[in-house]
Amino acid sequence: MQIGPDTRLASPLTKVNLGSFTWIDLHQPTRDELEKVSLDYPFHQLNIEDCLSDTQVSKIDIYDDHSFVILRFPVIEQSVIGNRAKPLEIAQLAVFIGPAYLVTVHKSPVKQILQLLQSCELSGKAAAISAVAKSPARMLHKIVDGLVDELLASIENIDHDLDNVEKQVVGQHIESRNNLTDLRIAVAAVNRVVVPLRRVVMELSADVKRFSNGEVLAPYYSDIRDHIDKVLEELQASKDAVEIYNDTVFVAGTEKSNRILGILTILFTLTIPVTVLSSFYGMNIEIPGTVQSGPWTFWGPYTTLIVVTVESIIPAVLMLWYFYRKKWTQV
Repeated sequence: MQIGPDTRLASPLTKVNLGSFTWIDLHQPTRDELEKVSLDYPFHQLNIEDCLSDTQVSKIDIYDDHSFVILRFPVIEQSVIGNRAKPLEIAQLAVFIGPAYLVTVHKSPVKQILQLLQSCELSGKAAAISAVAKSPARMLHKIVDGLVDELLASIENIDHDLDNVEKQVVGQHIESRNNLTDLRIAVAAVNRVVVPLRRVVMELSADVKRFSNGEVLAPYYSDIRDHIDKVLEELQASKDAVEIYNDTVFVAGTEKSNRILGILTILFTLTIPVTVLSSFYGMNIEIPGTVQSGPWTFWGPYTTLIVVTVESIIPAVLMLWYFYRKKWTQV
């Protein structure tokens, strides 16, 4: 087994010879570097452009002698709450796979690839072929399986956020609505990346058999599909939970608004008697107790005030008693 940089290129390129096939890994390559690698392999120019583009979706292009695959994985390393203004980070891996070669291209570091390269470097030739992979299809499975497992583990961050938001919803914390919005955006963004990823993995599992050197890889790729399905199930469950919590917050907010409006309505209604009486006593006509007819004094100088106040309180108390009987005060 040989592992090391390709001397034709200025930047580091890792090339591993595993006997039955060659694995080339390029990290942040330029177009010229990809062009030089493509001199030894039948890579299409459009696929080389796809490797350099950040606007791709997960896809697979199948040719007679090789296949080209783009796999995109959402990166969720921490809580998604409070990251509404920050777009979801996406890791992209481009792969050329043929009968005797595997070429991986990526801009951001891929932990699974680094671990496999270290395993190749530490192993002897015979041990590496059996311990790492016997075919390009098997090596690709190891890489993709590690990425999907990491994705499945990262979904726990969303589950943890859901638990925290659930406590906030139950406690009717004011920040629960904003946190629910962050979760809804994150779940939708992850789902938008994982759905095409599942489709590509299904197509890849059927196509990659021709690059397996006789190995039976169907169970391995089926395991990857099962893990992606589990991710989608977790996302659907998270989406349902977010919708339920959002409805709960909306209902609680509506009920709170209704209580406030109910209290204000009752207070306004109780002021109607005094408003009506004051409007009469404010008119420029003779009414007993007014300035024109002379104020009442049989209870002292504040007799008129006392009478008007009692006249206002009695109907207000009667209305309040009526509201209580009708249970309108239970707001």
